[in-house]
Order: sequence, then structure tokens, then C-alpha cells
Amino acid sequence: MTSQRTSGAPPRRAASRAVRALRDRFEGPVLTPDDDGYDAARLGWNRTIDSRPAVVAVAATTADVRAAVRVARDHDLPVAVQSTGHGTVAAADGALLLHTGHLKALHVDPLRRTATVGPGVVWDEVNRAALPYGLAPLSGRCASVGATGYTLGGGTGWLSRRFGYAADSVLGAQVVTADGRSVHAGPGEHPDLFWALRGGGGSFGVVTSLEFRLYPAPVTWGGQSFYPVERAADVFAAYRDWAAGEPDELNSAVLVLRLPPSPAVPEPLRGRQVLAVRAFHLGHEASGRRALAPLLDAAGPALHDGFAVRPFPLASHATNGPDVPPIALRQYVEFFHHLPADAIDAAVDTAAAPDSPLAFVELRHWQGAISRPPADHGPAGARDVPFSVMAVAPYQAAGPAPVDAHVDRLAQRLAPHATDEAFLNLLTDPRRTSDAFTAKDYERLGGVKADWDPDNVFHLHHTIPPVTPARRTRSTS
Repeated sequence: MTSQRTSGAPPRRAASRAVRALRDRFEGPVLTPDDDGYDAARLGWNRTIDSRPAVVAVAATTADVRAAVRVARDHDLPVAVQSTGHGTVAAADGALLLHTGHLKALHVDPLRRTATVGPGVVWDEVNRAALPYGLAPLSGRCASVGATGYTLGGGTGWLSRRFGYAADSVLGAQVVTADGRSVHAGPGEHPDLFWALRGGGGSFGVVTSLEFRLYPAPVTWGGQSFYPVERAADVFAAYRDWAAGEPDELNSAVLVLRLPPSPAVPEPLRGRQVLAVRAFHLGHEASGRRALAPLLDAAGPALHDGFAVRPFPLASHATNGPDVPPIALRQYVEFFHHLPADAIDAAVDTAAAPDSPLAFVELRHWQGAISRPPADHGPAGARDVPFSVMAVAPYQAAGPAPVDAHVDRLAQRLAPHATDEAFLNLLTDPRRTSDAFTAKDYERLGGVKADWDPDNVFHLHHTIPPVTPARRTRSTS
């Protein structure tokens, strides 16, 4: 691995010089720890990461992005990039934090069925912009997640079983590279960089514009329906068996969750542990219910049936539930080729325990078009595994220990059955970045990194270490 450049100047002196240089050439706000707005700009969505960057540069233009990268290089400051903050996995202490959330250009071309977005655009904005044309993006489940960061990490959403990962739909990207240049990456321009961006994450540059396909979505049906939690073990097992025949037009999951005591929740269910069936269908209600019938029969009478025909943005919101505001939490995700009875028991028992601090445990079926990528697909992984189990628990006033102990017990029970694969968007541990790729793709990504960022300027996230040509030759000889 090529080491990060270091400077003989003391860090504070280097940061002070960088701030002065930025303010001379930067249009957007340049914030230091002494400035109002610094705290709001530095924090990501997951508040377990409490970054203390030396400076936050809030870009107003693409020229600002180029200036920030060049200033950071000139003054030997590491660079971290953040737009909505959902993808933050490492602290940016002492770094130049480049905030791109104000770069919100958005254009929909209904004739070409494409959208072009800046890094600050969130999925709800794309969903609504495409709706008048009967189109939809391969958007994420959470409406407040940034479209660009999500797509660079692979991107799996409600339409992915029908059309593949969001990364598979990318047509081109404008990228500010580690030396401060702005280049276009596409099938005919810098194809190696274009390949890496489609699932390899943000390790290769700052994407300032992303173009991707949109897809017809004239009718969508879905939502969440809730059932007694006592049905969870039977329904999880039924879901495992039913999923093999799930049509690609359907995207689903089953969960044990504790509903919040919110007015948005039907009164009898507020604060209650329940079983949920989550389903999103590209099509009409009749075909959606017909496909789900075996699963709904196993669940029995619903406490609340939340399925309905809705426009795509509303169907996406109803199926996922309200977006969670910034919070400190623990997230666990693993993938499985097979789910024996003891694995299902582990998931249900852990989630449904009376003292469980978990917000939910979800069993999700993947595959479909995800497992049939186009021939020129990028490195996004987890294409061959049918199931994931995700557990999410907010940290509480008592501290992280009770939550961590509960999640660790679940992880220990599921470990014998897990594949050790990962999906970059859902991976919170940067030490496991390589698990999100095949060995061949990870090595190729290291070569692309060496070509475009040999000094590893962009390393404060899921980084891909640069692999020099000599090391590449030795590893393949």
C-alpha cells in the first residue's frame, strides 16, 4: 500500500494555511471549529462517528471541489467527502472534510429515460422528478439517502430484483480526481475508472455529476402489513422456502420490529413488537397479492394491512417506513446461502425477546436481476447470495454495552451459517471493505486506485489501497 503523504509542518499550522488558501479561492463556506455551522456540517447520519475535521469546506460549485482537493494536497491534509452523511464509516479527524450536499443539480430526460444528478441530490428528489413521466430510478429504500453515494456503493432498492443494482444503470460520471482535475468517465472515456465507480465506492475521486437510466414504473403496489409477533418463526421459515419462486417484479422482506409510539402508527400498534411483511410490487394489486399469497396465508389475519397501490415515491416511502433522523446506532448485516432452522430461531428469538433493544431484525431476499448482471457490470458484490439478515439497534442512554452485547449474541449464533460476504452500502466496518468484492475485482480495484490515486488521498471511508504495477505482477505470477 502506498502510504499517505506527510508534511514536516505541524498539523495546526498546515490546517491554518489550508484555511487561508481555501478562503482565497472558495465560493462556499469554509468552516473551522470556531465557526457557527461547523458542528452541523461535520456530523454524518450515524452519530457514533464524531468527526473533528480541521476544516469543513462546503462546496458551492464544481470549481470549489477542485480547489478543495488541490488545497488539501498542497498542505498535506487528508480528504474526506460527505454529502448527506449516510455513508460515513470513518472519522475525519484533522482532515479537510469536503461537504458536497449543496451540489443539487438534477435533470430528467424523459426521451432518453435518464437522470443526471449532483452529489447533494437525494432519492426522494429523483423519484418525484421522474414521476410525471411514469419513470423511476433504481433508488434506495430511504428517501433521504444521497443518490450518488448510494450508487457508487452498488445500490439495491425496490426495483433491483427487476432491473439490477443502481450501479449497473450508470451511464457516465464527472469526477474530480486526486490531482484536482475534472474528467468524464464512461464506456468510451477512462473505462477503467468507469468500471471502478460502478460499485467500488468513493475511493477513486469526487463524483460531481452522475448520469443513470430510469425505468418504466406506471403502477406500483406495496407497503407493510403487521401481524402478531408470535407468528414470526413460522413466517420466517415460510419466507425462506417461498423466496425461491419470488417473481422479479416483487421485492420483499420479513421483519420483527418494535413500532415507535408515534401518531403515524395505528393506535393499537404503537410501541408494540410485531411481525411485518414488507413488499413492493412493480404491477397491479391483483398480481402482487397473488404472488404473496403463500406468505400471507402463513402470517394469518393482519393486525393492520398497509398494502396499497401508490405512485412510486409514496409506495417506496410506505414500504420502507419513515426515514430515521440522525442517530447513534449499531448495525449488523450478514449474507447467507442457506438458512437452517437454528439460524431462523436465532434471528426471531433475539429480536422478539422482551428485553430486546433491537429496532428490528430483517430477513431479506436478494437475487433476481442482481444475480444476472450485464456483461460489462462493475465490481458491486453480493450477487450470488439469496438472503441477508440485518439487525439495527439505537444506542440508549445507558450506553452502548447492552446493545452491543445483544447484537453480538445474534452475530455469534448466525456466524456458522454466514458467508462472510458484504455489500458496500450496508457495511459499517471499514476493516471489512475487501469482503464486499470478489478477490479478482478487489485486486483490479487496487490497480485502478494506483492509477488514479496512488497517494491514497481519498482514504477516509471504504478505501481501496493502491496496488502498484510491481505488486500486481507478483500477485499474478
